[in-house]
Amino acid sequence: MKNQNLPSWMKQLTGFAGVIGASALIGFPAWAHITSNTKVANATQTQQVAGNVKTAASPAPTDASQAPTGASPAPTSATKDIVAIASGDAQFKTLTKALGSAGLVTTLQGKGPFTVFAPTDAAFAALPKGTVEDLLKPANKAKLTKILTYHVVPGSVLSTSLKSGDVKSVEGTSLNVAVSAGKVTVSGANVVKADIKASNGVIHVIDKVLMPPAPTR
Repeated sequence: MKNQNLPSWMKQLTGFAGVIGASALIGFPAWAHITSNTKVANATQTQQVAGNVKTAASPAPTDASQAPTGASPAPTSATKDIVAIASGDAQFKTLTKALGSAGLVTTLQGKGPFTVFAPTDAAFAALPKGTVEDLLKPANKAKLTKILTYHVVPGSVLSTSLKSGDVKSVEGTSLNVAVSAGKVTVSGANVVKADIKASNGVIHVIDKVLMPPAPTR
């Protein structure tokens, strides 16, 4: 059937649909052609203790019909970076202060991902008297940085992916992970709470401050 036989209102509708189709093709987002080539640094090291290196999960979508008009969804831990989570948790006051003294805040706010074995305030308090105060002195920044980076592993490793074995820390020496009967220890420290997901990794809470081994000659 030729167009001249169509009623005028149908001709107008057909023309309008053609304009929409052309606009959609023209406006197709350029970013749809971009592919990600991002690689996790030191992934090989992380895989020594992980069957699968998993990135932090994205927060579940919020049902807009249940939220007040104009309101933003409540933040979840997975929308916050590692430092934001630690600084907002009362059990990590000493750790947060130590990260600031060591100049590691910006690092752990970065893209990562990182797996952090985070000692609680009670774990720091269990150190010999005066140890924490001494480590927080500017003169001991290098020593404090060495200790804190010993608690960090490249990659985002959930507890379900942990396997027994050695894994190299960001500090440079290895941590020993032991998984037995559902219990996980890291160089002798117990994981008391696992899988606190952050936007740039995951935190596992431990009950002991880990000390890197002394260098061998």
